[in-house]
Amino acid sequence: MTRVFASADDVRAVLGDEIGPTEWFVIDQARIDAFAEATDDDQWIHTDPERAATGPFGTTIAHGFLTLSLIPRFAKELYRLEFGTTRINYGLGKVRFPAPVPVGSRLRATASFTELKPSTAGVTVTTRYVVELDGAAKPACVAETLVVVS
Repeated sequence: MTRVFASADDVRAVLGDEIGPTEWFVIDQARIDAFAEATDDDQWIHTDPERAATGPFGTTIAHGFLTLSLIPRFAKELYRLEFGTTRINYGLGKVRFPAPVPVGSRLRATASFTELKPSTAGVTVTTRYVVELDGAAKPACVAETLVVVS
């Protein structure tokens, strides 16, 4: 269920609390191939199932940046900021990819707001996402995003 935050104070009230998880989302080869096409990153570990079968993971794996790029999809499922008129991606804090994502894997995410900081344009919301890999001991991705809401 998507949580709705009507004000910066609503966000401030839940700083550090976990939101989620989302529903599971399957990473298929078509998505990996589309990402490779869009980014010109066609390394064999991602796009050549035959060669990847003999590689270190026994199959193709998703690009780390593909996993990172799913954060907006997960965020939409987790929460909505209904204050301000504009949301601008300001950047990323720490980003890590602790575990590879083999083709066919299921991912889901949680989020937690970690900081709310006034800025000249409004307020900067820092959100920590953990993208869980079904059955894995480590997450697929842990990332901080910074979004300016004005």
